[in-house]
Amino acid sequence: MTFQQFMSFALVGIVVAMLVWNRWRFDVVAVLALLAGVFLGLIPAKEAFSGFADDIVIIIASALIVSAGIARSGVIDALVRPVAAKLSTPTRQIAFLCGSVAFMSALMKNIGALAIFLPITMQLARRHRTGAHRVLMPMAFASLMGGLMTLVGTSPNIIVSRVRTEIVGQPFAMFDYLPVGLGITIVGLLFLMVGWRLLPQDRSGARSAEETFAVENYASEMRLPAGSSFVGRTVGEVEALAEGEAQVIGLIRERFRRYVPDRHWTLMADDVLVLEGDAPALQRLVQGASLEPLGILEEGEGELLAVEAVVTPDSPLAGNSDRHLDLRRRFGVSLLAISRTGERIGRRLHHVMFREGDLLLLQVPAERYPDALADVGLIPLAERRLQIGRRRPVWVPVGILIITMLVLAFHLAPLAVTFLAAATAMIVTGVLSVEDAYHAVEWPIIVLLAALIPVSGTLESTGATQVISTLLADAARGLPAVACVTLIMAAAMAVTPFLNNAATVLVMAPIGAGVAQQLGLSPDPFLMAVAVGAGSDFLTPIGHQCNTLVMGPGGYRFGDYPRLGVPLSLIILALGTGLIVTVWPLNG
Repeated sequence: MTFQQFMSFALVGIVVAMLVWNRWRFDVVAVLALLAGVFLGLIPAKEAFSGFADDIVIIIASALIVSAGIARSGVIDALVRPVAAKLSTPTRQIAFLCGSVAFMSALMKNIGALAIFLPITMQLARRHRTGAHRVLMPMAFASLMGGLMTLVGTSPNIIVSRVRTEIVGQPFAMFDYLPVGLGITIVGLLFLMVGWRLLPQDRSGARSAEETFAVENYASEMRLPAGSSFVGRTVGEVEALAEGEAQVIGLIRERFRRYVPDRHWTLMADDVLVLEGDAPALQRLVQGASLEPLGILEEGEGELLAVEAVVTPDSPLAGNSDRHLDLRRRFGVSLLAISRTGERIGRRLHHVMFREGDLLLLQVPAERYPDALADVGLIPLAERRLQIGRRRPVWVPVGILIITMLVLAFHLAPLAVTFLAAATAMIVTGVLSVEDAYHAVEWPIIVLLAALIPVSGTLESTGATQVISTLLADAARGLPAVACVTLIMAAAMAVTPFLNNAATVLVMAPIGAGVAQQLGLSPDPFLMAVAVGAGSDFLTPIGHQCNTLVMGPGGYRFGDYPRLGVPLSLIILALGTGLIVTVWPLNG
């Protein structure tokens, strides 16, 4: 072993130890590791920032933007509503979501399948207050297992098929992976339905501000326009859209007459509904019944945002009402709803006297945010911007998603280019503003990936991977044939978190085939072992983009992944070996 090879192993080992220690932020550790690699001469200075141009970085950032666009569209509510009430526990959510993601991952790239279900998971977790961190990591692992079932599910399968062509003259077919992959996926899903309890219970993702702030229900006033399909329907039917999270507490008819309706009241055009509920529930009512908030700004005033903000002690709003201040004319913002801790708002909104600590839902022109809030002495709640009022048709983001999935399914364009095009389409069609798109990206995760890609690349550039392959080949000579298959799979599992899975296959597949040749056995079980091992990356958040994608939303730390990943890896190691040697005989 050369000095540079030793330093490469040492650098990677120290990085892993520091990430598990969790003393410093993971992105800071990654940058320190990158600088250390440059100063030690392991990474050429001109290649230090090559990680920012890597496809994985583009894929992760773009997938988060696409996911945000789908979540913003309202289509998620339509998908979740039929089953939401039944998916009230983490176990049920994992059974439904992980099973769905695994199935889709067999038919398309697993990162694409996971991106589709990410906003659905966040919605269910918020609605049932179960915590997204209990479900997101199992779902990422399920996407990896689902990818093991077919040729197109994951990159290692495709590369292993190509290596088999070079060795025996014939590639693996589309469903040659299915018997082994399906067995692993079924057993793995059963484990995840129980094993999620191994995860820490105190994690909170970057998008869980609704859990961070103790927000009482809002009071809001919405007009039922003549064109709404809910004209002539009952109050109870409108409330059903919010699934118990919002209710109609008043009804204003003929401008001044105020009533307290029961659920059987029939609604008329231009009725003003006085609603009480949290902001996402109000959003569902607006979108489901085509309600119009009173006094909203016009689209001609520029791109509009709905934001939540707190009244500060020095705010000119304190002690005044919307009627006296005329917020829309003087400050260019429109009041949509008010929330006050421990008190139900019983007056018309524009008559309510604002108090310190009141939480307001406001409509603000995007070009004046956050200056407009500063002018009125309000502090915005981070990560709590919503879409209430006019919105783009649902078919726009859904159409973008369908086109993206078709392009990926038929391999019409590279994965990174496809996701970047989808993210750009979400912006240019108005589904997301540029600000919202940047806001959707988990920038610490991007820095983590971009900094560690060159660091992990030193294992290849210094020849450290050849040291690993030599040690494996020597160890395999004295083992039984079945144990050799297990060894090859375990080695692929251990290496893939630090190389990308494609590089792992390129390194390990020739080793596996060479061991088979030395033992006079068929190369197929050894190649399958490499494919399963390289696709079973459950130990770190940096080895596979699916694991990285859920790290920010789930609030996970580096050391959280082995807690669930190690037992799952051991199960797959034992089960996978048995399935491989059964389906692909060693002497075949």
